[in-house]
Amino acid sequence: MFELTVETKKISFSTQGEVQILDLTNMIQKAISESKSTNGIVTVFVPGATGSVTTIEYEPGLLIDFPRILERISPKSMDYEHELRWHDGNGHSHCRASVLGPSLTVPFNHKKLLLGTWQQIVFVELDVRPRNRTVILQIMGE
Repeated sequence: MFELTVETKKISFSTQGEVQILDLTNMIQKAISESKSTNGIVTVFVPGATGSVTTIEYEPGLLIDFPRILERISPKSMDYEHELRWHDGNGHSHCRASVLGPSLTVPFNHKKLLLGTWQQIVFVELDVRPRNRTVILQIMGE
């Protein structure tokens, strides 16, 4: 029988604004290495309505392609009711964040993330201005 542990950790950083993509893989791996758990899952969660986490191959081509596809999904030039109400210029940011989602769960084994060879965990800044961000890690395992 094993003992389940749950640990909550935070990663904080600043962004430059839309659409910055930051590789968080090493920071998350470090948190797992320092945790009490050897095997389990880590949930990566972004509080807020204009940031997101996902996986991607963090390479120059995709760092150009990904913002382009986001522009197709939710164009900045479109009219957004959010902007009519709040006049903050980020209606498209909220829509993009909703499509991508605020969380991701990744398994780990022997304190190592079980990611594919070319797969990294990234934060995507979708707001139109620089932000101070905190990502919450919930590490659950044995």
